[in-house]
Amino acid sequence: MSRQDGESSQETTAPPQRPEQDGIRARCDGLELQRVIESGTAWLEAHIDLVNSLNVYPVPDGDTGTNMFLTMQAALREMALVTDNSVSSVANALAHGSLMGARGNSGVILSQVWRGVARCLDGKSYLTASDLALALREGSMTAYKGVMKPVEGTILTVAREAAEAASMAASESADLVYVIDRMVEQAADAVRRTPDLLPVLREAGVVDAGGQGFHIIWEGILRYWQGEPLHVASAAKIGARLDEEHVPEQEYGYDIQFLLDGPNLPIDEIRDAIVSMGDSALVVGDESTLKVHVHSDNPGQVLTYATSKGSIRDIVIENMQTQYQEFVAQRERPLIPVPSTSQPLSDIAITAVATGEGLVRVFESLGAAAVVRGGQTMNPSTQELLETIAGLQTEKVIILPNNPNILLAAQQAQRMSDKEVAVIPTNTIPQGISALLAFNYQSDMKTNVDLMERAASQIQTIEITNAVRSVKINGLSIQEGQFIGLLNGELVEAGDDLTTVTQAVLLRIDMERYEVITVYWGEDVTEDQAQELASWMGSRYKNKEIELIEGKQPYYRYIISAE
Repeated sequence: MSRQDGESSQETTAPPQRPEQDGIRARCDGLELQRVIESGTAWLEAHIDLVNSLNVYPVPDGDTGTNMFLTMQAALREMALVTDNSVSSVANALAHGSLMGARGNSGVILSQVWRGVARCLDGKSYLTASDLALALREGSMTAYKGVMKPVEGTILTVAREAAEAASMAASESADLVYVIDRMVEQAADAVRRTPDLLPVLREAGVVDAGGQGFHIIWEGILRYWQGEPLHVASAAKIGARLDEEHVPEQEYGYDIQFLLDGPNLPIDEIRDAIVSMGDSALVVGDESTLKVHVHSDNPGQVLTYATSKGSIRDIVIENMQTQYQEFVAQRERPLIPVPSTSQPLSDIAITAVATGEGLVRVFESLGAAAVVRGGQTMNPSTQELLETIAGLQTEKVIILPNNPNILLAAQQAQRMSDKEVAVIPTNTIPQGISALLAFNYQSDMKTNVDLMERAASQIQTIEITNAVRSVKINGLSIQEGQFIGLLNGELVEAGDDLTTVTQAVLLRIDMERYEVITVYWGEDVTEDQAQELASWMGSRYKNKEIELIEGKQPYYRYIISAE
């Protein structure tokens, strides 16, 4: 559709008031919509580390900020291809690009918001305040429908409350800036209240990461329209940044985090003071302990104020430019599917997600037709999963995501594929391996799905890694850098010694119920260390079969299964 066609197809009544009239911004066209989305993405990019730091557990896969940014980056690449100036075309590109590029559960939910927005704006040349309110409402509803079991206290809550605020504001004013200002204010309030809705957030001293990312995107949009300082790159440049080492301009140079203890802490007073000292301020907790986070050029001022209110501990001060450069280096690692060269033995092909040369070889040796490189901190996008499915020789495909943060992207690929696709909701590598072992080449799709789901549910999984931050959770006081142990995704042990923590988690399992214990040792573990652990298990569990496999997985020292 040409730009002229896009503008003439809709106007059956008097056009909306021009932005410059009466000092209000009454509408925007497709080009400006693209610019504000770029601004929101740039603002999110500058706060990736903040959003990543809000993971409940201190495990090294707190990558919500990364996933949301890469999702938006894919959207910008798609938007850059739009040739006409209608809001409808730009919104559709935003929805399609974010859908295909969605990474992690937060990225998929965000893409669903944009999908609803695009549906509501279909056929429109301009965006007005009332259009925005209706579109955000549709976006929120679409996101809720896209999640099997919606949970309040997450990005869903923040998006819904922001949409409600936009609707109220649009009934009061035709000014887009006023409407967005109100919704950003409500989104910030909703983020602050997420720990009230999810006790696990309150215990960890964090707010919901996805909700915070959503707020930051819209805060960046608001800053653009209010003319506040903000680094904005063109969509084409942002789309090419995977090959660049670009550091955005930032107003504040240091990321400051600490815990503040004291009796009867004045929470609102402290929050107001911290907000005045910098940007991206978060003050959450109760009257005895507060988690404080802020970006500031003057860490001394922040810490001096905090010590006047109580005692501070677990202080972290980091240079944000250095953090950003590390992020750029990390995200340049490719996520590519590894196709199998063998001929299919069934009309059903299996694709699994895994990282680590050893783990990839395990899945291939057990019959996986393709392995998508990914996992912790490396969540594959919907498009990568779709491309892998399309490249398989069969019309029936089973996906093993092997990570809870990849599940929604896998389900999205399932819905979008022309093939018959099933997703086994495997949350760990051992669950995926057990599911693959249960596959029967002579059985049909439904039978195999049932067999594989049942097999995955019977596995006990232990994961040993290092804490990326200090936190008190699940009755444990964990210091950054300590070894931590998870049993079926639940953080249960922490300590300074790798062997001690690993043994403690193993002892939590009633091994009488299981026959085989398999240890996959990671890239940061030596073979001697792994053999030592296997020897201890052999003496402790004399009637069990113990297997030792070099997984070479990053971040996780050991992944252990009992079956």
